[in-house]
Amino acid sequence: MDAYDTGSDAPRGRDEQEGRGAPDQPDQPDQPERSDQPDQPDQPDRSDRSDGTRTGSEAVGTGGGPRTVTAEPRQAIVAPRTGFSALSPRYQVGAVVALAVVAVAVCAHLGLVFLHVAPSNTLTKQHGEVVDEWVFPEFEQNWKLFAPNPLQQNVSVQVRAEVSTADGAIRTTGWYDLSAEDGQGIDGNPLPSHTQQNELRRAWDFFVATHDSDDRPVGLRGTLSEDYLRRIAVLRLDRNAAAGPGGVVERVQYRSRTTNVEPPSWSGEKVSDRPAYRELPWWPVAAGEKEGDAA
Repeated sequence: MDAYDTGSDAPRGRDEQEGRGAPDQPDQPDQPERSDQPDQPDQPDRSDRSDGTRTGSEAVGTGGGPRTVTAEPRQAIVAPRTGFSALSPRYQVGAVVALAVVAVAVCAHLGLVFLHVAPSNTLTKQHGEVVDEWVFPEFEQNWKLFAPNPLQQNVSVQVRAEVSTADGAIRTTGWYDLSAEDGQGIDGNPLPSHTQQNELRRAWDFFVATHDSDDRPVGLRGTLSEDYLRRIAVLRLDRNAAAGPGGVVERVQYRSRTTNVEPPSWSGEKVSDRPAYRELPWWPVAAGEKEGDAA
């Protein structure tokens, strides 16, 4: 009997017992490894919340199968404060107070100007002096631009002075055309000053409106217009050095030169081209308005 007969009951060697000594046995196909415990079906997570979300630890998980990951809610992005809201409460209160003061001042100014241009009424009769003090001369309003017969004359305002020289003599200067000086400052200037455009013109209109045909003032405003014109004359003469070295302006005199604007050729209207003069009396210059004090 063969010693390697599988059918014999002879004891097997050590190699045979371990399965290494059976060359005649065919190779067995690889079998998948099996777990010691049978696969268990996925069980629902007991820690699931009623709203379907899980905690952070449950979302990560360590077991097999799909896991539901819930993102944390995003925090809202707060834009930085700008403008008025960026100010501290103290500065906000200050800004509100400043705006309120400006609004009240603007409303008061518009109200006084409205009363100035409005027809005579109870308010203007009772508070006319207050309105005039606020409006004249800086905010004076008129309707000449919309008049049916606008101004058709050129008015040139001129002034001369009586000067006491350094040696005690008295001399009279020539006529200074103040309107022409203002015109030279305006001509070619895209941004002329308010003084060049309106100071002299307004002062002369103010004088004419408050004086009669004999150049006598009508009311307190007439006297005020004389003082205003006198002050302008002293300043302009000082600018032109009319008194000369060591000289002092003692008196001033105004006159106006009025010429008609030539009408268009198609109108057929004929007007005189001869100038008309209006000469005012001499006005003494007060001590506080003379050359040294004016400078």
